[in-house]
Amino acid sequence: MVNKQLPVYNIEDFRYLGSESSFYANTFKAHLQQHHHFILAPHRHDFYIGILFTHGSGTHQIEFNSYAIKPGHVFMLAPGEVHNWKLSKNIQGYIFFHTKEFFDLNFTYEKVDNYPFYSCLRNNPLIPLKKQSRKKIQELFSEVVEEYKHSELLKFQRLSSLINVLYIALSRIYLPDKILQIKNLDYLGKLKQLEQLVDKRFKEYKYPREYALLMHVSEKHLNRICKICLNKTVTQVITDRIILEAKRMLAFATASVSQIADELGYDNYSYFIQFFKKKTGKTPVDFMQQFRQGYLM
Repeated sequence: MVNKQLPVYNIEDFRYLGSESSFYANTFKAHLQQHHHFILAPHRHDFYIGILFTHGSGTHQIEFNSYAIKPGHVFMLAPGEVHNWKLSKNIQGYIFFHTKEFFDLNFTYEKVDNYPFYSCLRNNPLIPLKKQSRKKIQELFSEVVEEYKHSELLKFQRLSSLINVLYIALSRIYLPDKILQIKNLDYLGKLKQLEQLVDKRFKEYKYPREYALLMHVSEKHLNRICKICLNKTVTQVITDRIILEAKRMLAFATASVSQIADELGYDNYSYFIQFFKKKTGKTPVDFMQQFRQGYLM
């Protein structure tokens, strides 16, 4: 097994109001002041994150993609996603975290990973708010932070309700019209199933037909689902996951390229190098050196 050194934080690493270990909320400025010593470098979390920026600028790198930070930008991150940021000195906003259990245990039918920004692992984590929706979303974020700061009766029941209302409001902004059709909502469920299978089996299975068999659907239908929901083929979904894991290992693990190729299920070391270069434009060694130099600067 390749040794991975990328830190993975849990909510207890950010606890500041007591013994709660399933929820956290704060203004972004205060959050940065209290935890700046370890949150600026690339890292993962084992919980769900919601962030709204209200002032300032910067860049937010999530899974090797860079997004602009601007007032009115919301970021929704699922557990396990690698991220870091570069922020201006006047940065302000709101942030909250919660575990899967915090949300799911408070509702009978709703599940946190059913919301569209969490349901598909390749969905865009950025939700840019338009002027007409920014005030409402900011009020909800602010209310979450204020509720968390005080120990009122049924505090966490109200927090879970506020988070649910916020997620519904953000879902209405997030989903494109074509996905709001009933048939396509069913497709999202199948896409989620595919992504979960790819996440578990991508080192073993590399071809669309293997996943179609596991899901008991035709390869043609599976491609149709991916094309409508992601504008990608099943092959691209599988390839994206392999390349993402390869980048994570090259950037953060202490292993040779040949060890990484073997870990990813490639017996042919030369083929892995060619595959990686074709998809990224760089050899594995070039990517590793350029990425690490970028974070050492």
